[in-house]
Amino acid sequence: MVGTDSLALIADDIRGCRACSLCESATQAVPGSGAADARLLIIGEAPGAHEDAAGMPFVGASGKVLDKLLLLAGLNRDTLFIANVVKHRPPQNRDPLPAEVHACASFLQRQIAVINPLFIVPLGRHAASRWIPHIKISAAHGVPQHIANHIVVPMFHPAAALYQPRNMAALETDFLLLGELYRTVLHNAG
Repeated sequence: MVGTDSLALIADDIRGCRACSLCESATQAVPGSGAADARLLIIGEAPGAHEDAAGMPFVGASGKVLDKLLLLAGLNRDTLFIANVVKHRPPQNRDPLPAEVHACASFLQRQIAVINPLFIVPLGRHAASRWIPHIKISAAHGVPQHIANHIVVPMFHPAAALYQPRNMAALETDFLLLGELYRTVLHNAG
């Protein structure tokens, strides 16, 4: 399916998905947004209330933190792609259940195959565990790892800075280093 797949087709499939019960309580699907040729893919856990209302990832309070971090890192949101592990909002923003993650797994796999990013930045333990099972995000955040054909850089979720402000310093440091690494790798590849 990869040869003829596109982000628009994947988004349509996500909007029509009824593989789990999340679609019943959500306002709409949140397929993801950004550049189809993005070299950096940011992956969150699940849409929140603001994202559910807008149909776009990271537009609420966590999105505002993410935007500040991207600016600090010298990264332009328009050149990235941002998605979530699950594509519909879990009720009361609870953690996605394993069956829900499984139901959405093929969508994320297809998005990664179409975009083929050099960098994958999972935000939070739930997103990072797809690449690094049993991850302890407090120990692994900001540490680049070569996995398959990608540089995976797990980070704290921006919400961690909202709920525990002491995490903001780590997020800022990690995003600064991510921006430097991103520019260095692209410069050396180009």
